[in-house]
Amino acid sequence: MELCLINGHVVDSKNGIDETLDIRIKNGRIAEIGKNLSYDEDTVEIDCGGLTVIPGICDMHIHMRDPGQTHKEDILTASEAAAAGGVTAVACMPNTLPAVDCAETVRYIKEKSLNAKTKVYPIGSITKGLSGEEPTDFAELREAGCVGVSDDGRPVKNALMMKQAIKKAALERLTIISHCEDLDIIDGGIINKGAVSEIMGVKGMARSSENYITAREILLAQEQNLPIHIAHVSTKEAVETIRLAKKFGVKVTCETAPHYFTLTEDKLFLKDADYRMNPPLREQADVDAITAAVCDGTIDCIVTDHAPHTAEEKSDFLKAPNGVVGLETSLAATVTMLLNTGKITRVRLVELMCVNPRRILGIEGGDLSVGSAADITVFNENEQWTVEPGRLHSKSKNTCFKNMNFSGRVKYTILDGRVVYRDK
Repeated sequence: MELCLINGHVVDSKNGIDETLDIRIKNGRIAEIGKNLSYDEDTVEIDCGGLTVIPGICDMHIHMRDPGQTHKEDILTASEAAAAGGVTAVACMPNTLPAVDCAETVRYIKEKSLNAKTKVYPIGSITKGLSGEEPTDFAELREAGCVGVSDDGRPVKNALMMKQAIKKAALERLTIISHCEDLDIIDGGIINKGAVSEIMGVKGMARSSENYITAREILLAQEQNLPIHIAHVSTKEAVETIRLAKKFGVKVTCETAPHYFTLTEDKLFLKDADYRMNPPLREQADVDAITAAVCDGTIDCIVTDHAPHTAEEKSDFLKAPNGVVGLETSLAATVTMLLNTGKITRVRLVELMCVNPRRILGIEGGDLSVGSAADITVFNENEQWTVEPGRLHSKSKNTCFKNMNFSGRVKYTILDGRVVYRDK
């Protein structure tokens, strides 16, 4: 089937495009881009007048819970959520059951992803079983289809092991992603350690946990002149450490999630575990620092850390697992908090959500060049909507944005030239 997207405001930071154009799609790829394009009678026309057209979003940090916890989510339901959020590529983290620590599990993910409505790129684990004790075979993981390695969900406690992993990852052309947390410092805390935890009488998670491991990873990478990617940055101190490291030429990249530039720890007064994630919601000064870092280029990517949990699991505030879903709200939160407030441009949004994640992972896409795969997100910047958990496509509904009003509604998601999501 041939498609032609007409009259859309096309934004492609790689090619310097930020204007109203048409895009003609044939055989799953972009065939032509320009003004007033002609096309055959049997071509399906999609009028994008008043809409923004960008390369498909890439979320380089999600949890699909498959294999092993498919009652929370599976590859196909996660892909439905991704499509509804305009996400055409995801990198899935390895803390599954079993962990993604061998070729067999990687192949399972790749095979099940063949029918998904998003492209799925597995991240293998740094250590077997995420135990922090025995390294995995990075070459085997790469050969099976992994694009990166991480023990996300847990830190690599041993600094020497992490140093060696940074070197091995570079040799195997794998992106190494660090979950920056010191569990000894956390010591059982469940929310940000500060005024709110004191008032509530709840054990807090000290920010030094994230700050310390962030600095450690940067030093280990700097010593070897090798790259490191820092996951889900949430503190003002971690931001400053990364900013300084970049200034001195350290090959560090990083990401954050929309909740870290949207919400503060005050939400925890509700005693609702849907506002608990790791790292936790922080203070207003951290929100301001994260926002500034997204705008000035210190933070490279916006991701979701999409982490589905069942309503039953989330029903007990003190005992619930950390994590929130986010695939269907990330674009809207970014549009609402950053784009429509004038803090970032459309071009910067595309860099943060489409281009940089793919560049860091070393995967194709992120542009609308003729000949490239037709992975495209079409959205209305100004259409307002309310986040209703029951209407989310994810199997789990644990969103920290529930009942919030956002601007920015995905209207079409196109994957390899096929419309995989259409707003009704």
